[in-house]
Amino acid sequence: MSDVPSSAVTAGRDVPAGGIRAELPAHIANLLARQNRAADGSPADSAGISWAGRDLSGDGNPLHSFDGDNGLVTEQIGRVRRRLLTGDTDEAGFVNALAGQRLFAPVIATGEGDAEHGDKEAAISLVTLTASEGRTAMPVFTSVQALTDWHPEARPVAAESERVMLAALAEGAELVVLDPGAEFTFVIRRPAVEALAQGASWIPSYQDQELAGALAEIPQSCPGVAGLQLSPGAGIMTETRDGDRVLGGGTGPELSIGVLLEPGTDEVGARLALAAVQAAMAEISLLRERADSVQIRLVKPG
Repeated sequence: MSDVPSSAVTAGRDVPAGGIRAELPAHIANLLARQNRAADGSPADSAGISWAGRDLSGDGNPLHSFDGDNGLVTEQIGRVRRRLLTGDTDEAGFVNALAGQRLFAPVIATGEGDAEHGDKEAAISLVTLTASEGRTAMPVFTSVQALTDWHPEARPVAAESERVMLAALAEGAELVVLDPGAEFTFVIRRPAVEALAQGASWIPSYQDQELAGALAEIPQSCPGVAGLQLSPGAGIMTETRDGDRVLGGGTGPELSIGVLLEPGTDEVGARLALAAVQAAMAEISLLRERADSVQIRLVKPG
């Protein structure tokens, strides 16, 4: 069994999930090119205020532009989160419910001075993190309280989920971590981040019929392979702080691909079959686009 990033399939060894960054699809690159910009051309929020170097001072420049916003979790996010925790929806239902919702991105002073109290020279930047496997992740929050609990010095910048995801992609983030440090933390993977950024519905790779069709052609060119079996990877699961398991939000292998061997295949043949499947997978661009990470396993005939 091997876990590999969908951006590169490597035969003969295990590669940490998501360890190699995938090139952004053209339609996502175009979205980034069209997103709101500040006067200097840098990425900005829906009000045209730059994410990097943001000035938090002055009565005319509030932390966010949502009139009457109380900073609490939106009703829709709260409802779908409860449904996810009780098993009444899955990770696709949760991610797609984030579309159009107000989220908070944290900014923090990175230079000298005090921007919050009028120092115009202070540098304010979006916060990004490095995940355990080396990928860049951006923390995002559903409420002001969750953000300040995570980092008391961070300040909230509110925007619709589309703008927040575009900002994450502009920062080079492949993961968005929703409410880190809270009772329930949910990791949004690269394909889902890209879908939210373009206002599209996200289909998990293990439910993607178009992807399944592209992979179905692989056995024809791989001796000893009778077929492929696609299923959710064990890595989609996560846990709440109290230890309750949740169907979605994990960072491990997302798509499990079982390589069904032909009857009578010996150990050497099995290794050759696995290597052939891995090589064939590396040529499928749709897999790199639609799947964040892949787990490959051998399935011997019964």
